[in-house]
Amino acid sequence: MNLSELLSVIHPSNISCNSDPDIISVVEDSNNVVPGALFVARTGLVSDGHEFISSALNNGASAVMGERPFARVCEWFGELDVPYIQVDNSTRALSWCASTLRKFPSRNLVMIGVTGTDGKTTTCNIIHSILCAAGIRAGLITTVNAVIGDETKDTGFHVTTPDAVALQDLLAQMVDTGMTHCVIEVTSHGLVQQRVAACDFDIAVLTNITHEHLDYHGTFESYMNAKSLLFRQVDSSVSKPKINKLAVLNYDDGLSYTFIKNKLKTNLVDYGIESQSTVKATNVSIDEENTRFDVNIDNDCFSIETGLVGEYNISNCLAAIAVSYNGLSINRKYIQAGIASLECIPGRMEYINVGQDFKAVVDFAHTPNSLRKLLVSVRNITNGRIIVVFGSAGLRDVAKRSWMGSIAAELADFTVITAEDPRTESLSDIMSEIASGCEKRGGIEGQTYCKISDRADAIRFAVDMAVSGDMVLACGKAHEQSMCFGVIEYPWDDRVAMYAAVAERMGKRVDDPPKLPTSYGEN
Repeated sequence: MNLSELLSVIHPSNISCNSDPDIISVVEDSNNVVPGALFVARTGLVSDGHEFISSALNNGASAVMGERPFARVCEWFGELDVPYIQVDNSTRALSWCASTLRKFPSRNLVMIGVTGTDGKTTTCNIIHSILCAAGIRAGLITTVNAVIGDETKDTGFHVTTPDAVALQDLLAQMVDTGMTHCVIEVTSHGLVQQRVAACDFDIAVLTNITHEHLDYHGTFESYMNAKSLLFRQVDSSVSKPKINKLAVLNYDDGLSYTFIKNKLKTNLVDYGIESQSTVKATNVSIDEENTRFDVNIDNDCFSIETGLVGEYNISNCLAAIAVSYNGLSINRKYIQAGIASLECIPGRMEYINVGQDFKAVVDFAHTPNSLRKLLVSVRNITNGRIIVVFGSAGLRDVAKRSWMGSIAAELADFTVITAEDPRTESLSDIMSEIASGCEKRGGIEGQTYCKISDRADAIRFAVDMAVSGDMVLACGKAHEQSMCFGVIEYPWDDRVAMYAAVAERMGKRVDDPPKLPTSYGEN
């Protein structure tokens, strides 16, 4: 595609020369530049992409885009012999250039975006399962993976919404392989950083908004405003034939429900449990293997049974039902079949079974709200003790650390505090902050909680203290395939660590999980 055609949708503020090269790729990493690439210099939290313009040129960039004035760029790197395009916002321009180069793939898909603090991945998977049960060719992009037909792709270590270029590539692949719908998990970071800016969404779903990511957004109101961007994007997106735009909100999540509802311009469907919502659940029954409830929508009522356990998963199911029934007019039999067929979502209440007489579970709960809901739910299906293992990420929301410690002390029988991506912070300091929360609720070190720096040792300790009927929960990492110490990602998988600990307890020989540098940054 010629550069001029690529730029037709972004309205640049200045272009340095009149040449019109052919562009074959759009990249923001200078290491990925090849001849024919448009290099977009984007200013991030850690580095400034403008500093890598020289590297991009050396690798053969055919054009450069950035926010700095052309004169300033020439002062740094000398006269450029390729076009330099100045834009007001490089991140937004990156999204639109990537989409334009791929012929706007989201305009050829029914786009369903799911945002919220908790439950996004599960809700996306439920919607996707319903669509597949109805015979709809649907793609899926979540924090765990991207699914395009029979192919599953990894979407990264700690990134829920892929970067703009990778996202547009995935959407283009969906269109090329005959997909008609896409379900995508959308984070507040992805919205603010405009990774999804060039996606034309048709349906937006909000699961909830609770305390999280305030290290990035600053205030809770700013966090809610970030989430609301998805619904504003539905309003401004291109309309598609036979698709009615829709907002789906959680009636039970009162504060976020009111906040987003007051900003809506599109049609609203709400959902809740035993509430006055449009889509509501009644006659709820939960045991250790199944969740059952009736769905009431206007004058229609039908039953749902799922292997996803816990009241919070009822909310996730209701959100998916509102999308499929109210938004896409999918027959109830496909809704029932799609939900029933979804047995397990990686890292979400994932049981590790080696034949032991206690339960071992890996879950992603990493916020105060998700930890509380998880512990409340498993209490109802556990006859023995609840032993929970978790930590808190470094360089992230500090306020939640003590809060989560208090929740664990209140709702679990024993808490093992350990590492969870300490990054450049002191791991011992992070664990002490969590411990302070335990002690606020009467926790006593050595009696109701302990601190074990190495996560494998922490999980092993919890498993070894379990007796028949107990439940061991490892929370916060789940599906993630690495843990960050300093600035390095080290291989890690909670499921591997839990399996190794349980197997060892059962007298079976297995490989130990990878070693982690738990002493990083300590004196």
